[in-house]
Amino acid sequence: MKNTTTLYKIIENKTISWFEKNNEYVVLENTTADILKRLNKGITVKEIAIVLSKKLAVPLDKTIDLVLELDKRFFQENTSKNSELGNDHKDIKRPINFEFIKYYKINNSVFKVSYLSEKELSFVHPKFAHLVIDEVTAFQNEFEVFIDHNFIFLYVNNIFIGSWSAKDIHYFQGKFSMEFIQKIHQKEESEWLGVFHASAISNGEKSMLFLGDSGNGKSTSLALLQANGFTCLADDFVPVDARKQEVYSFPAAISIKKNSLETLLPMYPELETSAEYNFVRLNKIVRYLKPNNDDFFAHLPCDGLVFIKYTKDAELNFKELSKIDAFQQLVPDSWLSPKKENAQLFLDWFEGLNCYQLTYSNNEKMIETVTKIFNNDI
Repeated sequence: MKNTTTLYKIIENKTISWFEKNNEYVVLENTTADILKRLNKGITVKEIAIVLSKKLAVPLDKTIDLVLELDKRFFQENTSKNSELGNDHKDIKRPINFEFIKYYKINNSVFKVSYLSEKELSFVHPKFAHLVIDEVTAFQNEFEVFIDHNFIFLYVNNIFIGSWSAKDIHYFQGKFSMEFIQKIHQKEESEWLGVFHASAISNGEKSMLFLGDSGNGKSTSLALLQANGFTCLADDFVPVDARKQEVYSFPAAISIKKNSLETLLPMYPELETSAEYNFVRLNKIVRYLKPNNDDFFAHLPCDGLVFIKYTKDAELNFKELSKIDAFQQLVPDSWLSPKKENAQLFLDWFEGLNCYQLTYSNNEKMIETVTKIFNNDI
């Protein structure tokens, strides 16, 4: 018997399966999921293949090959290395002097973050520059960021957190943000359900997650909505807790691309003179807009997911989205807890969400539609 921990959730006549060994979610046909369940119970490949051969009316050797392939894919050990693994830090000496020291105030908590040089600063600071304070008498948490031997290192409160190679800077940024929210909300990593690459928008009572590929207008839509009565809970990095499955605030600024300035300048004249950052690696030039949230401890239930896309000259198109389609778009860009209990909570939470697709070109109609979604008036 394999006894590999797996979870299954049937949604829209498909089975979403979770495999603990790789913390992996896969959407499967129900027949495929049934084969995996039988393999996991210790039923032999041949026994499963015989039943399958009769059911599908295909040769036994074909069904044996299929079952063996599934066994190899989902239950045999994966020896590939985790790309988050960094350099051996035993011989690394932490710097004594840092070129940049910034103090960020989040509600009543002060974070001291030391950056060895301008390069380290560029990976983190732009998103949090609006939180900087100059006069500091005390701080509650201390972060250190430095590059050594082409690896970037992170220490939090004198504890080594990790190191990442140049090609894995996005993993470092994710970990930095994860440590940030743990300290802000006083939660351990195991207490989070997941973190989603989305924008979280609130009407003060509940929240919605807005998702879309880079360039689809997600952050621009968020900026438009916060100028029209909504609150930005989080942009790009949206944490959801495990206990109540609520969306928690994250204090990063909203990234605004150059081609959105014309639309947003009438509402946010401060963008005219705000600093511009050229992220060559990501091939984008952005400015940062302060979120209108005044309570970074806020957390609210999530009512649904809206996959949003700006398309020039398009008629507004709003429709319900298949949960399976939504799931397959949501999961790849997300960090999801590897704990079995949290994985089950995530599947149950997702099953209860409303999922929509919104394509637009007219900003006023988009805002009107989102207002109707929040008011359950669709």
